[in-house]
Amino acid sequence: MPKKGEDWPTVTEMVQKNYRLLVFSSVASKEAEEGIAYQWRYILENESGDPGVKAGSCPHRKESQPLNSRKASLFLQNYFPTYPVEEDACKEHSTPLAEMVGTCYKAAGNLLPNFLAVNFYMRSDGGGVFDVLDKMNGQTLCGCSTVLACQSGAPFGSCKNIAVPRGSQTNNNSAGSFSGSVQFSRSASAVHSPNCMVFYSFYLPLVVFSLMSVIDKIWV
Repeated sequence: MPKKGEDWPTVTEMVQKNYRLLVFSSVASKEAEEGIAYQWRYILENESGDPGVKAGSCPHRKESQPLNSRKASLFLQNYFPTYPVEEDACKEHSTPLAEMVGTCYKAAGNLLPNFLAVNFYMRSDGGGVFDVLDKMNGQTLCGCSTVLACQSGAPFGSCKNIAVPRGSQTNNNSAGSFSGSVQFSRSASAVHSPNCMVFYSFYLPLVVFSLMSVIDKIWV
């Protein structure tokens, strides 16, 4: 785990050392006793269940530090209702998901999530979860509206001209928000994404995982 404000290792560094698994525990004593990272020391997290899908609101879990805190460098965004219904996931994973990413982005002081927790991740109307992840990874990696527009070796913000994926939608939200399921617009306040791990040799890829009942969370 990072010490004294240091960055998390990059994926390349983890592979080189053959340490490829991150394990977090919600039990504080395990960090000292077993070397397992105490989740709430390193991860910010919004409320799960129905409070986490309420439009326009992104409260933090009571165990978590406030989302705009900079004492923890990783951000886990929950987006699933208390009682998931597979048939409703198509609607939930379209425009509402993209709008909630924008809401939590602003609540976290312009911090994009490193992890996105959803149910039924294959179901959507349009681009769905993967479309939203492409947009967030594009902004984090190269400052483009989608990772498909990133160019290897090009300056940040230098993007290829590509067509908008079919089924994507755009909403005109306030500046600095993740709008609709397509556009990520900058405002005067800079986008913040912690340089904690790599995505394509630069940053950690945003991870989608289905909700499970677990005590200790294990992510790769």
